[in-house]
Amino acid sequence: MRILRSALLASLLLLPPTLADAADRVVRIGYQKYGNLLLLKQHGTLDAHLKSLGLTAEWSEFPSGPPILEAMRAGAIDFGQTGDAPPIFAQAGRTDLVYVAAEPAAPQGEAILVPKDSAIRSLADLKGKRVALNKGSNVHYFLVKALEKAGVPYGDITPVFLAPADARAAFESGAVDAWAIWDPYLASAQAATGARTLSTAEGLAGNLQFYLASRSFADANPKAVSALIDAVREVDDWEADHPAEAAAELADAIKLPAPVVATALGRQAHGVAPLSPAVTAGQQAVADTFLALHLIPKKLDVADVVWKPGS
Repeated sequence: MRILRSALLASLLLLPPTLADAADRVVRIGYQKYGNLLLLKQHGTLDAHLKSLGLTAEWSEFPSGPPILEAMRAGAIDFGQTGDAPPIFAQAGRTDLVYVAAEPAAPQGEAILVPKDSAIRSLADLKGKRVALNKGSNVHYFLVKALEKAGVPYGDITPVFLAPADARAAFESGAVDAWAIWDPYLASAQAATGARTLSTAEGLAGNLQFYLASRSFADANPKAVSALIDAVREVDDWEADHPAEAAAELADAIKLPAPVVATALGRQAHGVAPLSPAVTAGQQAVADTFLALHLIPKKLDVADVVWKPGS
C-alpha cells in the first residue's frame, strides 16, 4: 500500500501545474506600449481584482501584437491584447489561443501615410511602390483591403516588413514610399513629419482590438479571465471619462507629447465586451481574405477559438 501511495504521489508531482495550483500564483500578461493594458499596469489596480483569487500579475512589454502571440504560443504569457490580424496568423500557426473580449472598431486609428511631398496621390498610385508595414499586424489586413479597393493586386506592391520604429526611420529616409501604421505611431508621424494621409481604414477595415488568452489558461482559470476583463473594462471606462488625464499619463509612459497622444486617443473607441456574432464574422472575413492571398496555409473557423466559459 505504501508503495502504491508513493507511486501515486510521484505521478501527481510530475503533472504540469495549472495556475490554480501553481506555486507562484502569477498571471503573465503581454502588453504593448500603448492602450488599455498599459494604463491598467500604470494604475496598479489589477491586483485588487485578482487578490480574491490569490493571484498577482506579471507584466511583459512587446513592440506589437505578433510577438505577444508568439510568446503565448511558447507558453511564456497567459493573456494579451492585439489588433485583428495577429490572432488570425497565430490561429493558423496552431497557437493555443481564445478570444475573450474585444474593443469596438476604430478605423481612424490606422492609416497609410506618404511623405508630404510625395507624388503618390491615390491608393492606385501604390502600384509598384515599397510599402512599410509590420507583418501580421492589424494594418496588414487594412493594406490588403485598401489595395483591393484601388484595384491593385497585393502582388503589385513591394511590402517591406518592419517594426514601427524601423519603419519610421525607413519612411523618413525615403527607403520606402508609403507606410501603413497605427496609433500612436500614426499620430506621432503625422505631427513630426507632416506626412499626408493617403487613406484611413474607414470603410475598409475595423481596426478592432482583441483580448486573448491561452486556451489552457482560460479553461483552467475562468474566474481569472473574468477578473482580467473586469479590470480592463474599468480602466477603459475611466479613460473614456478622463481623456485629458489618460493622454497625460500615457504620454509620460511612452515619451510622446501629450497632444499627440490625445489625438490618438480621440480616434479610439470604448466599450470592452465579449465577441458578438458580428465581430466574430468580421474576424472570419479577415481569415478568409488572408487565405485567398495564400498568406495563411489553411481555412480557419474563428468561432472555434471564441471563448465560451463553461462550455
